[in-house]
Amino acid sequence: MPSSAPLIRSKANAHKPEAPISYDINIPYVDVDKQSKVSTPYPQYLPTWDPMWFNPLPPFDYHDPALRVKDRSKRNLLGPDAKVNHIQPSIGSVVEGVQLSTLSDAAKDELALLISERKVVAFPDQDLIDAGPEEQERFMRYFGKPNYQPVSGTVRNHPAFHVIHRDGNRDEIERFLSQRTTTTLWHQDVSYEIQPPGYVMLGLLQGPEVGGDTVFAATDMAYKRLSPTLQAFLDTLKVVHSSAKMINHTRLTGGLVRKDPVDTVHPLIRVHPVTGEKCLFLNAEFITRIQGMKEPETKWMTDFLMNHIITGHDFQARVRWQPRTIVMFDNRSTTHSAIVDYLDEEYGAKARHIFRLIALGEKPIPVYDEFE
Repeated sequence: MPSSAPLIRSKANAHKPEAPISYDINIPYVDVDKQSKVSTPYPQYLPTWDPMWFNPLPPFDYHDPALRVKDRSKRNLLGPDAKVNHIQPSIGSVVEGVQLSTLSDAAKDELALLISERKVVAFPDQDLIDAGPEEQERFMRYFGKPNYQPVSGTVRNHPAFHVIHRDGNRDEIERFLSQRTTTTLWHQDVSYEIQPPGYVMLGLLQGPEVGGDTVFAATDMAYKRLSPTLQAFLDTLKVVHSSAKMINHTRLTGGLVRKDPVDTVHPLIRVHPVTGEKCLFLNAEFITRIQGMKEPETKWMTDFLMNHIITGHDFQARVRWQPRTIVMFDNRSTTHSAIVDYLDEEYGAKARHIFRLIALGEKPIPVYDEFE
């Protein structure tokens, strides 16, 4: 006969919820340990989480500086000392002999054109790295309105900075890789904003001797490789981008949230205002649905297109970082991922410290005027 006594479970065997794994292993969402503050040569760029709040981004007029260029030879930007080497035929260039800190307005216009044409441009050994946050922000404001970070660490008193910092963090990395098969996270930056980034700057403050590259894919070339039948269908689709997943994850990990989730409808195919090319505008981390499609259909289409982009090595460029390098890229015609391969089995990640500044651009231009 069963006992009527209440069942008593040992507290030692009680289920304990596991700590959530990192949303993006490149980015710390809580304060770094004190040891890393000793090892970095740029302590003023260590991530901070000062409480502040940002309202939704209102619409604004945007004029791409590249459209002001009349002479496409770029003689103001690329003087006699400039040396340009292409990474791949259709995407990516390394420019030496040019200091971004000394560019005239005409040269900055030509820089915007060069980035639009080559999509990713790396500038090694830049004085601008040591010029400080104010000068770096001033430079990027020429290319568009700044974006203020909703969740990630920033430079104190400079919330437009998005700080990417890794140093050690062995336990977190082991927990991440216990559930994930790769550290790559392909994305287009803050695609959920009503006017997403046009031009983006990455600046290397500290990095491993080998590893920590960033790989970019050309979304206009990815579009061209699709069949005309599929292109015609994709041209008509509207996609919902949302920051809710990122916001919710940050709250789960105890991080600071500075902005409510943003949901925006964008065309899946956007027309580049400078080149006129059609580009896939796709971010699997932020897309919640394709309008007019059911959930399994949205997943199937998103998975297919992301796999097409990720495996398209013939329209990708892998940027190898050098000391004091600044990389500028076109967020409208590329998607990218950092490569976390700089791991030490005993300690964790080797030191890698990068800042990002964004210049928000135009509202994505659809293929058809009737898009609302």
